[in-house]
Amino acid sequence: MPRPTVVLSLLGLTKDRAFRADRWNLWRPTVSLAQQEHLIVDRLELLSEKKGKAIADVVAEDITTTSPETEVRHHRVTFRDPWDFADVYEALSTWAESYEFDEENEDYLIHITTGTHVAQICWFLLAESRRVPARLIQTSPPRPNAKNAIGTARIIDLDLSRYDRLASRFEREQQDAVAFLKAGIPTRNERFNALIERIETVALRSEAPILLEGRTGVGKTQLAGRIYELKHQKHQVQGPFVQVNCATLRGDSAMSTLFGHEKGAFTGAQTKRKGLLQSADQGLLFLDEIGELGLDEQAMLLRAIEEGVFLPLGSDKPVRSEFQLIAGTNRDLRAQVRSGSFREDLLSRIDLWAFELPSLRDRIEDLEPNLDYELSRFEHDHGRRVTFNKEARERFLGFATGPEGHWSGNFRDLNASITRLATLSNSGRIDRELVDEEVQRLRRAWGGASNRADQSAYCERVLSSDQVDGLDRFDRIQLEDVLSVCARTPNLSAAGRELFAESRQQKASKNDYSRLAKYLERFGIGRDDLTGLRDRSNRP
Repeated sequence: MPRPTVVLSLLGLTKDRAFRADRWNLWRPTVSLAQQEHLIVDRLELLSEKKGKAIADVVAEDITTTSPETEVRHHRVTFRDPWDFADVYEALSTWAESYEFDEENEDYLIHITTGTHVAQICWFLLAESRRVPARLIQTSPPRPNAKNAIGTARIIDLDLSRYDRLASRFEREQQDAVAFLKAGIPTRNERFNALIERIETVALRSEAPILLEGRTGVGKTQLAGRIYELKHQKHQVQGPFVQVNCATLRGDSAMSTLFGHEKGAFTGAQTKRKGLLQSADQGLLFLDEIGELGLDEQAMLLRAIEEGVFLPLGSDKPVRSEFQLIAGTNRDLRAQVRSGSFREDLLSRIDLWAFELPSLRDRIEDLEPNLDYELSRFEHDHGRRVTFNKEARERFLGFATGPEGHWSGNFRDLNASITRLATLSNSGRIDRELVDEEVQRLRRAWGGASNRADQSAYCERVLSSDQVDGLDRFDRIQLEDVLSVCARTPNLSAAGRELFAESRQQKASKNDYSRLAKYLERFGIGRDDLTGLRDRSNRP
């Protein structure tokens, strides 16, 4: 015995034409439900506002006339504004929550022909989310010259798994978007691929700030640009892509560059200037090395993110700009919050979607496809095709993916290396001799220690890129070793005992803490910086 069919329907105040004398000659969507030859409606749950009570009574009587087996139940709903999405959704959702569905013994349909377009969308969302366990049914008027006014009814099944072509199309579109974010590079590292898939999902579904973390050269700028291009293709942003490296901004220049200034705002301000935030209106703003911003700039940026307004330097008139922010950093912003150099409220605002991009060394299996990408890019930029011969390629990959391949500059190092090889190649062929020469160059650049960890890995976590670049080679190697000990010991005293294990034996006062703290002060490194260093080193 078939299960009873129950239809949920909003009353059609206009379409159901209850008071027309010739109503039986007209198509009436709600009454039409009970007139379908191949559909037996056992119960109709008829929803209407208070003002529709008289119409509902006539419709119920007419349904009983044409389909005596159909029970009509009348329910009252109230829409403060039938064209307000939130109001209509709340009203229908509240009604559905109070209704006792019996899925084991009854089949449910939602009639989406009546009501405003807003109501129809809300019915769809309630069914698609299974808050209402029903399929959709659409009634349609009869064709011209039809013998009766009954029209037709069609059930719409929301199970997309039954529509393979549609489901496959969605999957292909997502795969294309992910490939686009990876510049078409067939990367092999599973964690990186999963990370890019998550970034693709967030980029297309959210307008909230995105924080890209990772060491210098891991590709933060390139990824930010591709996120913009992807959103632009999907018509999610209309304005430009605007980017700046915050490490290059200092003093009044920082305020002026970001927020603009009025004429005469400071010495040298000869004309009015529009800042980058205003230029990024309706677009995407990428602030690389956001941790280098001063506290004043951070405060103004926070207001611009939250309220969409800011004050140009020297002006008392707010400027409005709506943009999505992507921030990049190679610093530990949480450690900077603890040291007081970064605002906690700003970090909370930009940390909703934080993604740490791995270094090249951490996904070394992706080096080979990136090598081929760099060769293709060289061909595109220079109009000359270059390839490795077999022996040279094997030699380069063996070195690049082995223990000697430190890649401290990450993809910048790889790009520079391939550019040198391609430029020096004769007849477009990179041979073993060129590769051996390049290998020796990379060894010298990385310090010549074949089994030593990347010599700037710890330095770059507590110093800015400009500070690291300004270190003498001697200081960098020594500081890197000191920081590596600090990262794996619980405090400065323990690190000092290990570092001064020999010399402390000859000293009457063994204040290892003080000696180490004074050494680190030379580079502007404090205790809070080391706490952040340990936090990152202990991450799984």
